[in-house]
Amino acid sequence: MDSSNLTSLPEEGSEETHHPSAFSSAPTRPPIQTSSQKYAPLDWSHYFDQEDDIQIPDSDDVFHVYMAGTEGPVIFCLHGGGYSGLSFALAASKIKEKARIVAMDLRGHGKTSTQNDVDLSIERLCSDVFSVLKTMYGDAPPAIVLVGHSMGGAVAVHVAAKKSLPSLAGLVVVDVVEGTAMASLIHIQKILSNRMQHFLTPEKAIEWSIKSGSLRNIDSACVSIPSTLKYDDSKKCYTHRARLEETEQFWRGWYEGLSEKFLSSPVPKILLLAGTDRLDRTLTIGQMQGKFQMVVVRHTGHAIQEDVPDEFVTLILNFISHNRIGPNGIEIPGLRRPPQSKP
Repeated sequence: MDSSNLTSLPEEGSEETHHPSAFSSAPTRPPIQTSSQKYAPLDWSHYFDQEDDIQIPDSDDVFHVYMAGTEGPVIFCLHGGGYSGLSFALAASKIKEKARIVAMDLRGHGKTSTQNDVDLSIERLCSDVFSVLKTMYGDAPPAIVLVGHSMGGAVAVHVAAKKSLPSLAGLVVVDVVEGTAMASLIHIQKILSNRMQHFLTPEKAIEWSIKSGSLRNIDSACVSIPSTLKYDDSKKCYTHRARLEETEQFWRGWYEGLSEKFLSSPVPKILLLAGTDRLDRTLTIGQMQGKFQMVVVRHTGHAIQEDVPDEFVTLILNFISHNRIGPNGIEIPGLRRPPQSKP
């Protein structure tokens, strides 16, 4: 055989066009994460700028708050029962670019410490919010937009309805409606008793929150769930921080008359819902009369601010912009307000 007819093999480094195989463009498979890596806790400092303990004068109550942002109105966030201020962490990282945000741990939750952690009466919870705002801002608070989720939404509505916060500029209620909430009260104890109670590690609690459907966003669960736990030395495991099962006597008070109070609040209002069949008769009539804005958020569970934080932030910032809520309240074009000193 004449070797001159054989095609020579290209030497290393020589230029030659290669035709890649069909498999060469396959994406690199990401490294497999263990359960402990996938559900590893995330620190609050990735989202908020600072945390603080607010000591209420003449009491032993200390409320923990997370804060971010330096300008604009204050978005003051109240979490739901069994959650914590870190429920708003992912949202805070975006909101702080346009406004200030404060998220407090309510009584009996998170890092807050009070003389009576199971007094979750609506009167006490409202008093706590007023006390924290007074201690933080004194007699000259900036414009406040109250944002409340679930139980925190009920507290926000009651605070607004009292009309005792002159700088209140807006009200955002997240996935709580009187009719549905009142109908669900008889099921809450069963729900609380059926949920997993003990976790060997925070990672296990985070994993449970995702796999049970309580939360749908792993990043949010990784930052918020650890703050809802406490370590039980006697059982050598983690359990739920909030003793919700001991607060049943207060549940009805959270939601009774909520729709009328919401409609009576003399500020711009928006109701964010995770489902369409949630409006009771009072709210349906109110919406038809244009008394509040309502948005149904798709593809989310109960904790809208955690499951779809980007959409939640967009709705909040659009609400502020649409209603012209500035650092000193509603801003009317052409009307100059006298400068106010910052608290």
